[in-house]
Amino acid sequence: MINGMHAILYSPDADADRALLADILRSNTVDAGGGWLIFALPPAEIAVHPTDGALAQELYLMCDDIEGTVATLAERGVTFEGGISDQGWGLLTTIRLPGGGTLGLYEPRHPVAAG
Repeated sequence: MINGMHAILYSPDADADRALLADILRSNTVDAGGGWLIFALPPAEIAVHPTDGALAQELYLMCDDIEGTVATLAERGVTFEGGISDQGWGLLTTIRLPGGGTLGLYEPRHPVAAG
């Protein structure tokens, strides 16, 4: 039986990205050994979208109030790319990770499967 999901972000600056995730998530962590932190996440959901192009995976954090969440995270030094855009299905922005990667953040307007 599936009891959870484990996502991995690869980064050239894993320590900085871990520190940012610790500040964003403020969740429980475990050390898998040697400083390899694993962060607890809120409930998750997964979707499959069709594509005729390249195969890809995307990772998004969800929130109830994107403007409030962005303001709080910005006060903590989190950098965002662009503003908040209205995608119809939700409000979306992008968090810039210190290692150069990105992480989506959105406030869904669609029914949510998790929780």
